[in-house]
Amino acid sequence: MRNVSEVIEQYLKHIIQQSTDGIVEIQRNELADQFECVPSQINYVISTRFTLEKGYIVESKRGGGGYIRIQRVELKAHGSVHDHIFRTISTHMDQTASEGLLYQLEESGYITPREAAIMRAAIAREVLVLKLPLRDEIRAKIMKAMLISLLSK
Repeated sequence: MRNVSEVIEQYLKHIIQQSTDGIVEIQRNELADQFECVPSQINYVISTRFTLEKGYIVESKRGGGGYIRIQRVELKAHGSVHDHIFRTISTHMDQTASEGLLYQLEESGYITPREAAIMRAAIAREVLVLKLPLRDEIRAKIMKAMLISLLSK
């Protein structure tokens, strides 16, 4: 059985996918009521599963008529994917950012789940047993090399 966070995540992804513009506006309290959870559970799901690294822009407006807007950032053109990779990776890349980028590329269909799993294994901090910032520098180089190889078909 899936936990509440997974159910909320899947629900939000579904309504974003169904929207014509890839944007959804929600009211935190209403969503919490719908899933019979506390509003902080909604905050947790949004802050951990709808991040920029994972391809989402989140903005919120507080107050009585407040809302949370979640927008999916699509990687449409192949050239923009390369640009996005180079902007995201830079010269150093931490574990969280690298996993977020892989998640985004996998969700968008640019890499397969198997390719993503292999890449996650290769860049894990348990594998790159080096001191910071060298570990993040090596991770960035490995990520760039693997993604350029995969996406230069």
